[in-house]
Amino acid sequence: MPVPEWEEQRLDEAERNELILEHVPLLKHIVGRMSFDMPGSIERDDLFGVGMLGLIGAADSWEPARGLKFSTYAYTRIRGSILDELRRMDFLPRGRRERVRDLDGVIAKLEQRNGIAPTPEEIAAELGVEAVEIDAILLSAMSAVQTSLDDGPSAQLAAMLSDPKSSDPVGSAEWEELKRIMIDSINGLPEQEQTVITLYYGEELLLREISAVLGVTESRVSQIHSAALYRLNREISALTESP
Repeated sequence: MPVPEWEEQRLDEAERNELILEHVPLLKHIVGRMSFDMPGSIERDDLFGVGMLGLIGAADSWEPARGLKFSTYAYTRIRGSILDELRRMDFLPRGRRERVRDLDGVIAKLEQRNGIAPTPEEIAAELGVEAVEIDAILLSAMSAVQTSLDDGPSAQLAAMLSDPKSSDPVGSAEWEELKRIMIDSINGLPEQEQTVITLYYGEELLLREISAVLGVTESRVSQIHSAALYRLNREISALTESP
């Protein structure tokens, strides 16, 4: 039985090892930009180790003849390995999941009452907590969304914590309008949130690099990032749905 062409073009061991070493910077970049509500028992180095297994698996299973760029293939495998491990560890404690459910319920109640999603400050006032605590709960919610936890937040809250995007093609009138709205919305964010969004998406800095700029911990950067996404999506939704 003839050997498939793609099998014939599999990497030899030296090529495989070189490919892995060449893409360690990609692994570090992915880990350094993954924003999660991680308990103290999980270190970023742990994520690096799990991601390395994903990188090795990518090098072992990559088929050059199929035409897919290795960095693109490896990105998916690395990130997928990390998310699978976080799900396996059931990393988000029950108490934090309950706080997410409380937050979700308050958002739905206030939106029904006011016709628009509440601001983080309005949520904090309703729950009787400090605004910084809402930032932490939003990070827990975003972590649940990214790891696809079964008892994660509602689809509405999940959408509010996603990267804003358009289904229209780049260059279309709808795309240009969304870009304009996004720029206006970013300019309207609180200073710290604006800085995090700009450095994370504009400069593509790692969380530790952003934490050094702001003089806060990586965990706090992750919280600010989550709050900024929520506030940004809230503003974009209000502007795009207004008559």
